Amino acid sequence: MDKNTFYITTPIYYPSDKLHIGHSYTTVACDALARFKRLQGKEVMFLTGTDEHGQKIQDKAAAAGVTPKQYVDNIVEGPGGVKDLWKLLDISYDRFIRTTDDYHMESCQKIFTTLHDKGDIYKSVYKGHYCKPCESFWTDSQLKDGKCPDCGRDVYEAEEEAYFFKTSKYADRLLKWYEENPQFIQPESRKNEMIAFIKQGLQDTCVSRTTVPWGIPVPFDTKHTMYVWVDALSNYITALGYGNEKYSDYDKFWPADIHMVGKEILRFHTILWPAMLMALDLPLPKRVFGHGWLLMNGGKMSKSVGNVVDPVVLCQRYGVDAIRYFLLREIPFGNDGMFTNEALINRINSDLANDLGNLLSRTVAMCEKYFGGTVAPTGAATEFDEDLKAVVSAMPAQVAKDMDELLIPQALQEIFKAIQRANKYIDETAPWALAKDESKKEQLQQVLYNLCESLRMAAILLNAYLPNTAPKMAAQLGLAEGELSFEDLSWGKRASYTVHKGEALFPRIDVNKELAELAAQDAARKAAAEAAKAAEKPAEAPKAEQAEAKEQEHLPEITIDDFAKCEMRVAKVLTCERLKESKKLLKFTLFDGERERTILSGIAKWYAPEDLIGKHLCIVANLAPRPMMKGKYVSEGMIVSAEDDEGNVTVLQLPETVKPGAQLC
Repeated sequence: MDKNTFYITTPIYYPSDKLHIGHSYTTVACDALARFKRLQGKEVMFLTGTDEHGQKIQDKAAAAGVTPKQYVDNIVEGPGGVKDLWKLLDISYDRFIRTTDDYHMESCQKIFTTLHDKGDIYKSVYKGHYCKPCESFWTDSQLKDGKCPDCGRDVYEAEEEAYFFKTSKYADRLLKWYEENPQFIQPESRKNEMIAFIKQGLQDTCVSRTTVPWGIPVPFDTKHTMYVWVDALSNYITALGYGNEKYSDYDKFWPADIHMVGKEILRFHTILWPAMLMALDLPLPKRVFGHGWLLMNGGKMSKSVGNVVDPVVLCQRYGVDAIRYFLLREIPFGNDGMFTNEALINRINSDLANDLGNLLSRTVAMCEKYFGGTVAPTGAATEFDEDLKAVVSAMPAQVAKDMDELLIPQALQEIFKAIQRANKYIDETAPWALAKDESKKEQLQQVLYNLCESLRMAAILLNAYLPNTAPKMAAQLGLAEGELSFEDLSWGKRASYTVHKGEALFPRIDVNKELAELAAQDAARKAAAEAAKAAEKPAEAPKAEQAEAKEQEHLPEITIDDFAKCEMRVAKVLTCERLKESKKLLKFTLFDGERERTILSGIAKWYAPEDLIGKHLCIVANLAPRPMMKGKYVSEGMIVSAEDDEGNVTVLQLPETVKPGAQLC
């Protein structure tokens, strides 16, 4: 294979009628990697697309009164659809695949037939649990508290004739592959999860349905349609022309350099997909990276939960590059990251407005003020020049190393380290002071040239991350379009600069004013949504006029002195985990403003641990420590919660503005 190629894929997305910023995160990260590899001179294939078959699509289309194909066509190709969003976010994909494309369907039928003819697909009867939202089958042992282990929703009993792929046959080969190719699954923690999953006993995979007609027909048994994972996973090779004549890029680009996927579907990409490739005698991808989730209010963004953020609204308000930068810089790649308005605004102000924008604005302004806009090196150095040059010159190699290791936030951090060093260089050399001394004129010009060089090299690298901003920087520096290439990343490459002042790259935002406006808009949206929901709600049947109020049980009255004995404090959840020894208990580590404490609470039925991490809860802080689980744990307090008439428990949560240690009164 040509070593100067690079093949990167996103997961193909389920065509939801509302993509949120969490979907954008994966694609923006892949786009930055693809752009960086192109910058390095590689021939890149960047694949994305949509997964358009299955029961969810079939049901939603029926509810909308259209055919499934009409439904997905509108979401993918229609106004405000998937392709429009990728265009808005400047996603530079090379190929977009839809699993309803004829060539893909042709290839999938050939793949299914080949696997069947080789004896790796067989017919049987499926009986077990099915999660419709995840489109996944589960055994009894895989369920968590009787629910889907991936999304936590209810499953239902399913029984139907189906074809199965012999996934279990490849368990040992998969484990050997992981051992011999330690970079195959990243991050490392995800690999350990996959190994554990295989070792607990790998089940064969259901790969067809008879009850869902919206899918690719099994060519030799047309009452069956292919189940989503065979259909969806095969896109990575069908999009290159495997099994069809639409494209002819398979030999050039396969195996893929990186499959980028969310951690919730890593199992299918590192177990089922490699097993299928082994059965087909095809090479396996080089790396599968399972990144974390973008969280909001402590939980994964989800339309069903209602905690999603609209990327279109964000881009319209702050600009596309500001949103791209936040996603790439703020989120620790491979781990979960938190989205808040405060974090976004602070990143824009500190990094983009103060550091980058201010550096360019000051440099261009001084070049124009002191030299009419044109500066060139004079050789009149200051004592600070060599350190600036060393930091900026080291930047390209370190950024390239970080990108190869998928350390995207660190790569950006390296670029901004050079930008921050250049800002410090202005303070150190004080050009305004040099300008007052005619004998320092050459030194002043060298200082300004050095600043232009720092900005030029930063602009070249920022092309991969901020594709709108880098050209604006180049224009103000007087660079031609062809001067933003990786080959130009060496200090002193340019003989002179003629700058042109332009608009501020990122205007500074008034934080308090912006947050107040956002809060008001959010409240208005919620009120409108509640009003619309109330308008749709059918009128309740009239109640008996003299219905008796439900009596509640009351404890004996207490005095204010009795109440004062109860110390209720706000505490922040640092960690939360399930206990193997109990299905009811969650084990918390909380910071109460003074110290960390452990509390065990019987709320596992109503909350997943990740939903509570980072939350500010109310605790009873002065309860005597209580040994639990035969003395294995000690609970140092109680979490305050409420129980409704149906026995459901809700934990009392407070806003982050109420700091740990605050007392309830």
